[in-house]
Amino acid sequence: MNSKWSRRRFIQTGALALPMIKVKSAGSIQTVTGRIPSKAMCKTLIHEHVLVDFIGADRISPDRWKKEDVILKVLPYLKELKQLGVDTFMECTPAHLGRDPALLKSLADQSGLQILTNTGYYGAVGNKYLPAWAFTETAEQLAQRWIDEFENGMERTGIKPGFIKIGVDPGRLSELHRKLIRAAGLTHLQTGLTICSHTGMAIPAFEQIEILSAMKVHPSAFVWTHAQNEPDHSMQIKAARSGTWISLDGVGWGDVKKYADNLQTLKVAGVLNRVLISHDAGWYKPGEPDGGSFIGYSRIFKELIPLLNTRGFRKKDISQLLETNPEKAFTIQVRKS
Repeated sequence: MNSKWSRRRFIQTGALALPMIKVKSAGSIQTVTGRIPSKAMCKTLIHEHVLVDFIGADRISPDRWKKEDVILKVLPYLKELKQLGVDTFMECTPAHLGRDPALLKSLADQSGLQILTNTGYYGAVGNKYLPAWAFTETAEQLAQRWIDEFENGMERTGIKPGFIKIGVDPGRLSELHRKLIRAAGLTHLQTGLTICSHTGMAIPAFEQIEILSAMKVHPSAFVWTHAQNEPDHSMQIKAARSGTWISLDGVGWGDVKKYADNLQTLKVAGVLNRVLISHDAGWYKPGEPDGGSFIGYSRIFKELIPLLNTRGFRKKDISQLLETNPEKAFTIQVRKS
């Protein structure tokens, strides 16, 4: 056993013993340029994209895009966010779908935004974006890969992830996707990183919450991504009351009125303190001329907030959604049930 590991206290998690990592900086988040106090997140968009490449895990390569072309395309949109008062931008593109930590650091340096990226694997869309080893390795082995990125950085850049991003298909979870959520749970218990799972409907959301709960991971470590796709808002409310974060994150391309209706329902139910909003917008598309069409990150500020104001949402409610909740959701902290 490596002496570096042998000096650490271990926790037995089944087939593999994982090292117990002590989070060094309580009350912090991890950006692509380093750790900062979580209080410094301020106004935050929790689910956006700079670049996404849908070619598939077996064919993707950083050679498919030029960083300077992506920066030329995306930087004006990020600078617009700074002008709108946004401080922190969470880039949710997973590994094997176009995650590029070095590109994000360049954009952070040039835009002045605090940018976070992620570790984890995306199993949605029939597993097209999973690397080959995700099918054969155990949850413990996958978690060890993600923990290594948290400790040592991604893709030899030294840049570290600020959250976990996985994805599952609609309906009942497959065994493979149950393994992904278990790996995410193990990674959370070792690192304190929050789990964001591309989910959509309530059935897979509650199955994931159940798996995590069995691992003693509190629901507050889990973000139900694309919760706006669940038409039964009572299921959102139920999950929120358990401590789960409810993410309504398609404002960039969705019906703004429907988002306002959904938020109003959640506010009346008294669970606005468990809700996150974002655009799920962007993004540069490798292989398309000039990176293809691009959806900016401004509709929340230019359309949704003005509409919410007409419905009785006050400044403190907007601050709750864009400042208080992101800070609580993404502060690095192990959360046990």
